Amino acid sequence: MIKSVMIVCIGNICRSPMAEGLLRSALPDLNVYSSGLGALIGKPADSNSIELMSAIGVDIRGHRAQQISNVLATQADLILVMDSEQKLEVQRRHPSATGKVFRLGEPGKYDIPDPYRQPHEAFVEALQLIQRGVDDWVPRIRALA
Repeated sequence: MIKSVMIVCIGNICRSPMAEGLLRSALPDLNVYSSGLGALIGKPADSNSIELMSAIGVDIRGHRAQQISNVLATQADLILVMDSEQKLEVQRRHPSATGKVFRLGEPGKYDIPDPYRQPHEAFVEALQLIQRGVDDWVPRIRALA
């Protein structure tokens, strides 16, 4: 049964806040939160992420980056990461999470590149991949909720 989903990227200011916002919008009864492997703790989402999400009606202005922790990893029923390296790193740092960590792009067999400090177009491309991943995961999560 999935009641809680954590989304992970590196800094927790670009990709994971966008994915968190999209998944929370699609599944409002689910506990959705995000964190970073090297979080820029306390920082808001990147302005490019905020702008793109606002354009589709999702407000992530209140987001503040947080570091992944044992508590956060333990309380999640499902952990979605952006790439294979992050999956391995989450499992290395939090062995109890093994078996519940998957790439957001797992169903489509793709990674989501980090747009941090890249041109606006990189954020657009990342959001497109994130949206595709969320769209793939929502029915799977609903079936297990």
